[in-house]
Order: sequence, then structure tokens, then C-alpha cells
Amino acid sequence: MKGNALVGQSGGPTSVINASLAGVVQAALGSPGVGSVYGMRWGIEGLLAGDVTDLGREEPGTIEALRRTPSSALGSSRHRVVDGELPGILARLEELDVRYLFLAGGNDTMETLDRVGRYCRERGYELATVGVPKTVDNDLFGTDHTPGYGSAARYVAISVGQAGRLAEDMQRVDRFVVHQTVGRSSGWLAAASALARERPGDAPHLIYLPERPIRPERVVREVTECVERFGWASIVCGEGIVWSDGSAVSSSKVRDRFANTEFGAAGGTSAAFALHGLISRETGYRGEFQITESLAMCAIDRASALDLDEAYRCGRHAVALALSGASGVMVSIEREGNAPYAARLAGVPLGEVALRAKPLPPGFIAESGADVTAAFVDYARPLAGELPRYARLSHPSALGKGGGR
Repeated sequence: MKGNALVGQSGGPTSVINASLAGVVQAALGSPGVGSVYGMRWGIEGLLAGDVTDLGREEPGTIEALRRTPSSALGSSRHRVVDGELPGILARLEELDVRYLFLAGGNDTMETLDRVGRYCRERGYELATVGVPKTVDNDLFGTDHTPGYGSAARYVAISVGQAGRLAEDMQRVDRFVVHQTVGRSSGWLAAASALARERPGDAPHLIYLPERPIRPERVVREVTECVERFGWASIVCGEGIVWSDGSAVSSSKVRDRFANTEFGAAGGTSAAFALHGLISRETGYRGEFQITESLAMCAIDRASALDLDEAYRCGRHAVALALSGASGVMVSIEREGNAPYAARLAGVPLGEVALRAKPLPPGFIAESGADVTAAFVDYARPLAGELPRYARLSHPSALGKGGGR
């Protein structure tokens, strides 16, 4: 099959999604079976509006530089395609003679790609559709992990570790700190904060995950125990954590076009702020809360080297799959070992990925429900890469008393 290629980016960005874009563009431009390589601006919305750019006219150096460029260079979208828009999408594909369609995104994006591919096939239009996995949430089915997660996990671990040093040294002022990560229904990013620990007592002390409901009295008890033991408490929570009755800790009622709760939207109380208020009221402790929201999605300065490499290779592999005759699939990463880390690229049917979320498996969650297991740390450590380590004073006493912490 000969024709042109079209690539787009959708959903929230990651630090490495542009590396995947570079992989797709470079592989497609170097393939005899592909003519022009187009990019849709603003995802499917841009395609419907005719906002398409010829990526083959970009300087090769610019495409190469995408491999270390944050956010989504083509512009993103959270538009949910309705059935009435499918004829317009097909018309645009025919107009551009697109025979290879690539979308980089998460669960919702894969559902969109699956629907477009099926619609075109049903109407006799020959089109290869291949998805490139992307999400900092790491909740896509069919792949060991997603490009974007390793870098976001690294961002969270470094942030929680550094904030932990601050909280430890400021414990005479602020007794606790609550750090919130993104992740609507899965705790992969909150769990990654455990990578910050260098020794017992380091931040985080408590990790509250969407997979494990919590009770107010339990939170207060566990925080109080940490303060009594360490002099301070570091709490990490996923934005989508819930109380034991199933209600969200966050009070946000805003929904996106895919009916997902937007925990970062205005008009509601975040999970971190709710926990902060609960702890302050019940203990009298002064504390802080930190919500970084989308920063973990675009911090190229903290990107994982492995993540950047795998994201790029996933983009190239998407093209290889399409040219081999595959369609209706998403690139997947299959882990083959931890020590040393090894993985291979494969493909998984889009229907097995679309609109599904992959929670943390029970084996990665500690029995207490407020921490992770060693198995999770072994899983996540190679993805985030080596973290910075910092000095610690021994605090010897000059007067023969005190010292230490």
C-alpha cells in the first residue's frame, strides 16, 4: 500500500511524546512506501478543520530536536469524536491520500483511532491505523508501561524527595506536607514517590492510592504516628483517592468530554487540600500542601533517558508495524527483565486498549494500603533512572548532648 502518512497527538502531553513524534516522522520519511508525512494540528479537531501541516518541509534538525522537546509540538486536543464527524474525517483522509494514520495518546485516543479505522474499513477505504502509547498515568492495558510514565515518575520522586528534605528541616514550623499527583483512577504516579527514599524515615511516609479507599480517622491516626516517630510527616496522594464510602476526597464536579473528572479544574477542593484541612483540624498541626498538576507532563529537564529512548523507538516501531501490514493496533512494550532491564516492542489490538484503565496490581500495594511493595520499586526504578542523592549532616554535639534527629 502506497500513500501519505498522517500523525497527531492527543490528550495530556508528556515529557517524551515529541520523541515519539520524531520517531514516526523520521521513519515515515525514510520509507519508500510513504509519500508525504503530514501532521494534524490540535488532534482530530485540527484534521476536521483542515489544519494540517507538511512535516516533510521542516528542517531535519528541527525534527531531530523534537527528541528532547517537551509538551506536544503539534498541539493537542481532548475532543471526543461523535458519529456525525466520521464522514468528515474520512473525507479529509481521502483529500490528503492518507493511507497510514498514527495517533499518540492514551486510552481515549486509542478509542478514537479504533473508531476511525473501523469506519474507514467498513466503507472500503484502505487505511492502516497504529497507536503510539502515551500517558504519565501508566494505566494503558496491553503494555508493561507507557512512554511518559518513567519521566513523570522521576519528576514525582525528585519532587517528593526534595520536599521531604524541606519538611524534615522545617519540622519545628510545619509538621506535615501533603503532595498530590495526577492519576484519576490509578496510583502509578503516587506510588513512584517511593523511589525518593534513601533510608528508613525518608519521605514519603504515607502513600494514599485511588485503588485503596481511606477513612478520615485512619488518615489522622497514621499522620499522628508519623509525627510522633519522625517529628514530621510526608503524605503523597493520587488526585483520585476516595473515602471508604466510595465518594471522592476531591470535591471537583467538572467533567471532560470523555466524562472523566477533571480534578485540576476550578470550582472544587483538591484531594491534597481536603487532606490538609482534615489533618490541621484534627491535630492542630500546621502543614503544607503541594499540587504540581501538569508540571510532571512537561519537565524535559527531569526526563528519564530510558523513557526518551523508548518513546522514540515506539514511534519508529509504529511505522514499521504499519508498513508490515498491521492495522488496528497500538505499539506495546513487553518487559523481559529487571536486572538488567530489558524489553522488546510488539503490538496489541486497539480494542483491548480503548477506554480501559489499568490499576496498580495488588502485588504492588503494601498490606497497609498506604505504601507500595519492594516489587513495585523493582518495577519502577529502571524506568525513572538513577535519582540525585544529597548529603546529610551527622549533627555531632559540640556540647556533649543533643545531636542527631
